[in-house]
Amino acid sequence: MNENLRIIFMGTPDFAVPSLRSIYEAGYNVVSVITAPDKPAGRGLQIHQSPVKEYALANNIPVLQPLKLKDADFLDALRSLNANLQVVVAFRMLPDAVWQMPELGTFNLHASLLPDYRGAAPINWAVINGEKETGVTTFFLKHDIDTGDIIYQDKISIGPDEDAGTLHDKLMTAGAELVLKTVKDIEAGTIKTKPQTLTNQPKPAPKLFKENCRINWTSNNLNEIHNFIRGLSPYPTAWTMLDGKVLKIYKTMKETAINNETPSQIITDNRSFLKVSVKGGYLHILELQLEGRKKMAFEEFLRGYIIKDCKAV
Repeated sequence: MNENLRIIFMGTPDFAVPSLRSIYEAGYNVVSVITAPDKPAGRGLQIHQSPVKEYALANNIPVLQPLKLKDADFLDALRSLNANLQVVVAFRMLPDAVWQMPELGTFNLHASLLPDYRGAAPINWAVINGEKETGVTTFFLKHDIDTGDIIYQDKISIGPDEDAGTLHDKLMTAGAELVLKTVKDIEAGTIKTKPQTLTNQPKPAPKLFKENCRINWTSNNLNEIHNFIRGLSPYPTAWTMLDGKVLKIYKTMKETAINNETPSQIITDNRSFLKVSVKGGYLHILELQLEGRKKMAFEEFLRGYIIKDCKAV
């Protein structure tokens, strides 16, 4: 292994930790970790460190937490590390001065098969759109986000009822393996990149906000709503309104049928089933959380909440 290979790792959430671990435990010289500043979180607004920072500190890896990536002091500190390779996993957009710094380049891990699902929420949108397959991609950074030359890709299947949470974990593991393979082959000088070719308009993966996580019971059909809910589960979570309160829905089951009920009509015996009428059938609600309550299975919910004739809106 080349002891002169000095690596800077940039990342923040849980998704990035296995990639950092794979490089570090393979014996590579990670000279620093760049991660988001600590911030208050939770009910007590206690200061929390990012998962990547926690791993770095536990393994005595130096950490930098710049507020602004264009700050002159940060750029000087980065330059002084004399890194020749930078690895980016689930971090913010880098200015040119940062990603152009190392001689061997800066590569990123993205949770899709680029060029499809460029953007902030590739895992969610792949499930929302009913994809049967997605994957992970390593690519060298360039100025326009998620557009650089592809190094490697690895395909991952998506189950018909799989949610974004389980897919996240599968891609996290596959991504860590791909990051390590990429580092090894950059070290060996054996990689061959290819440009991202656009035969069709790439499918987008824009950031998700509360406003675009609301369920449209009337316009969308059975499959679309089922995919929408599992694509937003467990986070940021699809929601609707029930009796004037926000109702988050985490898990559903499809029932294909011809029905005469108005779409969005809630149908239940208040004991053994809870379903909503939609185009093409019924969507059984299996896991949910009403505003002010904990997440629970529908059976537990119905033991403490009587639903009268009403609609989800």
